[in-house]
Amino acid sequence: MKIKSTIFLSMFFVINAVAQKPNWHNLDLQKDSVFGISTEKAYSELQLSKKKFNTVIVGVIDSGLDTAHEDLKPVIWTNANEIPGNGIDDDHDGYVDDVHGWDFIGGPKGDVNQENLELTRLIKKGNATPQMLQAYQKLLNKDNQIVDNIKGFEFYLDSMIIHMQKPTPTLADFQAYKPRNGQEEQVKKIMIDALGENPDYATFRKSELDDVIKHYEDDLNYALNLSFNPRTIVGDDTTNAEEHFYGNNDVAGPADLHGTHVAGIIGAVRNNNIGIDGIADHVQIMSVRTVPDGDERDKDVANAIRYATDHGAKVFNMSFGKAYSPDKKVVDEAVKYAMSKDVLIVHAAGNESENLDKEKNYPNRIYKDSSGSAGAWIEVGASGWKNDETLVASFSNYGKTTVDVFAPGVQIHSTLPNSTYGDESGTSMASPVVAGLAALIREYYPKLTALQVKEIIMKSVVKPTQLVKVKDGEIENTVLFSEVCISGGIVNTYNALKLAATYK
Repeated sequence: MKIKSTIFLSMFFVINAVAQKPNWHNLDLQKDSVFGISTEKAYSELQLSKKKFNTVIVGVIDSGLDTAHEDLKPVIWTNANEIPGNGIDDDHDGYVDDVHGWDFIGGPKGDVNQENLELTRLIKKGNATPQMLQAYQKLLNKDNQIVDNIKGFEFYLDSMIIHMQKPTPTLADFQAYKPRNGQEEQVKKIMIDALGENPDYATFRKSELDDVIKHYEDDLNYALNLSFNPRTIVGDDTTNAEEHFYGNNDVAGPADLHGTHVAGIIGAVRNNNIGIDGIADHVQIMSVRTVPDGDERDKDVANAIRYATDHGAKVFNMSFGKAYSPDKKVVDEAVKYAMSKDVLIVHAAGNESENLDKEKNYPNRIYKDSSGSAGAWIEVGASGWKNDETLVASFSNYGKTTVDVFAPGVQIHSTLPNSTYGDESGTSMASPVVAGLAALIREYYPKLTALQVKEIIMKSVVKPTQLVKVKDGEIENTVLFSEVCISGGIVNTYNALKLAATYK
């Protein structure tokens, strides 16, 4: 679900937007001129600090998170029935020393980081259709093309730098440079645009070139590599989708940036003069590590949902997804179980700029056995801060009948590992905005059911009136916001809490 690159095959760059206010997603459209969700307005005008509350457990089913982060440590869920570090399953739940959650992609030999795509696994099993094989080859070709393009760009860029005799050139250096061929002319133009937005050449080089090459080379070496299999680390039976008891208690894992960022959006400690303020003020964050760098497995997702449900989580955030789900039935059964326990599931719609009314994205609320769908499920698209035609984030999936709401998901400032902070973009960030709102409603109105909380969130959206840009394949259209999601709007904390107060 992460935004993986800002470089297109053509070698033109999508330059990052101008930096916004760090807390813009919690600000108010009328007061602050950014399309946030009015969280700060709700706290100040509704005087939440004077109201009674119940603590709500939020399950963050993700890549793992930094439980020692300075702005998260006080809100990390602790299993009161487990004695830390004694190597005994004290609460007899099948998981030893599960103090802050569980890791379903770890084992006695360590933790899985890189993984295959589900498509790659299907091909390895011999279960791929001709269309799947074609899709795989397309991905392989695209990744190779991107790596070749960026390396070609770097070749001419390095040649220009040698000619300039400036190891760390400035915007002025590129403006003064006289290109020796057409390729250098193109590189010059791109560098002038890039450094005009962010003058730090070293940062540009790392984030827009070196890191991107590494990402796509990792794709080739791991996600699309038919010979790669990391699952022996876990030691489970991958053919048994009904297996439950495997993994370890390392809820951070080797790559906890994504989950840490998500957790902070939901519930980083408010008003402590440290870092950021989360949306919900009385939550406990449970980490259920399930998502590798690659595609999550259906078996792990199902077990994560069951684990979080059994340990008291009433809201889940699931910022992940994939194009294929060979064991969807086992996920559906876990979702049905969560529904029976009054859990609200919030799920990110994905970052492929696709219409989910036409394209598949898993997991989803529709049960494979035709028995209906999960009622207490919210599918979330990502929005930006400008109340204009760019309001739908350019990367966000959408769907008039499949996506429920939109929420801020562009340059969201939140917690990062090792007690640091930074901006990330994606529907992965929009989903925890809604999960945080759901948790906040359940804190102050604990008698509301998960279905009622969803209803309140849907009914209290702010509905934009202008046309917005979306992509339909290669075609860009402008449509009404009512065409991109069921509710036709962007979630709003102030409106939601006022509406919740009217429910009996």
